[in-house]
Amino acid sequence: MNPLKQLLGIAAFAAVVGAITLVSSSGVVLNFIMIVLYAALMAQAWNILGGYGGQFSFGHALFFGTGAYIQAIAQLQGGLNPWLALPLAACGSAVVGLFVGGLSFRYGLKGSYFALVTLAFAEVFRILALSVPFTGAGVGLMLPLGESVANMQFGSRKGYIALVLALVVLALLVSWWVKNSRFGAWLQAVRDNESAARAVGVNPFSVKLAAIGVSGAFMGAAGAFYVQVFQYIDPGIAFGPTTSVESLVAAIVGGLGTIWGPILGALVLHTLADITRNLFGELPGINMVIYGVVLVLIVMFLPRGVAGIGQSVLALWKRNAGDANGK
Repeated sequence: MNPLKQLLGIAAFAAVVGAITLVSSSGVVLNFIMIVLYAALMAQAWNILGGYGGQFSFGHALFFGTGAYIQAIAQLQGGLNPWLALPLAACGSAVVGLFVGGLSFRYGLKGSYFALVTLAFAEVFRILALSVPFTGAGVGLMLPLGESVANMQFGSRKGYIALVLALVVLALLVSWWVKNSRFGAWLQAVRDNESAARAVGVNPFSVKLAAIGVSGAFMGAAGAFYVQVFQYIDPGIAFGPTTSVESLVAAIVGGLGTIWGPILGALVLHTLADITRNLFGELPGINMVIYGVVLVLIVMFLPRGVAGIGQSVLALWKRNAGDANGK
């Protein structure tokens, strides 16, 4: 698709979501929009590293938790305004990403080894958060209630939707840039064949390091947003596996290395989760079961994800036609 049309699509998406938010008075609808956008932000963050860069992370909760704790600690112990704490949270998570990436990529870790390293770092940070006093240890941290725009605590879901929509649009613009820039070409070249990319002058270490830094920044922003909405964070929420799973599954289901895949994946997963919740009630862990089943089905029948349904169907039709001709 033409890059200009992609930008127009992003603008249209923001306008449609904004219009629905303005005209809607249903708390259920507004909450659904907010949660889908929040999940899409996390999936966009994971997609930059895992989709475009091919570096599958099982521990993106590491960056989410870092951003969440920076957002909370900056306000509670540093007296910082939440609007100033948000970019600080994103930058802090980016620094953690650069640290983890520097260690991992310097020693050539990739594939399952890199995935396990990110998972291990997330667990290490969870244990540290349980042990040190400034994180509230096992009790966690709670922000005081103070509804106002200046305090980033809005009186309705519409304010939070505006905030997370702005973050999602920013992530979409970065994804668009990665898709159409020279850096994006380098990143995808490293994903497809690292040795070949190195042979034509691409520095895989620098490219992957930049990708994990950007990915960590957006995941940290998602963590900061979570703190502002729910006004509470603890080590289990911050660094637990649920966040990591949700971010990677939404990106894979939607379509890896695509601009719209993470949003489509988040929409599909949360629609299924809501339907299942209405049918079966609040069964513990039902959302994880849904994610697992959907992921297996997507991998089996739609390897390009929801965003690539057309291509997957065409490939299946051509294969079947070839088999028929062969007979």
